[in-house]
Amino acid sequence: MTSTEAAAITLQGHAALWSMGEIRASDVVNAACDALVAGLDTPGLRMLAACTRAEADYDVHHLLPTALDELGLAFYPVGSEASQEAAARALARRMLAGELTPREFTLRIHQRHGHELPLTERLAELDDEYDILEYGDRTVDQIDAEVTAEARRLAAHPTVPAEPTDSPS
Repeated sequence: MTSTEAAAITLQGHAALWSMGEIRASDVVNAACDALVAGLDTPGLRMLAACTRAEADYDVHHLLPTALDELGLAFYPVGSEASQEAAARALARRMLAGELTPREFTLRIHQRHGHELPLTERLAELDDEYDILEYGDRTVDQIDAEVTAEARRLAAHPTVPAEPTDSPS
């Protein structure tokens, strides 16, 4: 994977995480800056990357869909299943990068989606297994290994089929 592909995947992931309230708007701006440094360049991406921290909370909402569209990336409607799946995939990549422990990853997925999102149902079940470790015959290492396998499965598909994009209102 080239650095521009990695930057595009990271930016798309940050967009999904931001739309789900997982990260701050300034984190999206930082990802836009990283994308520029990696070699991606469009007018919308430059405008997004130029936001200050103070502006980010107000401007990302309007600038992000255009920047993603110019890069050929999808902006998933907030609250859609595609948006939820994209955020889960982005969290999986963060766990694999060492930014979250397997336990933190399953907890965040379980808190956000419960057992309702088919893509992450097994992760919610594994979160339940962490809670009952003392009563079962599995170890933390065994559950961690299964969570890591699930994260790899999710991360192997960095994007989900695009839905029509709706600009946030």
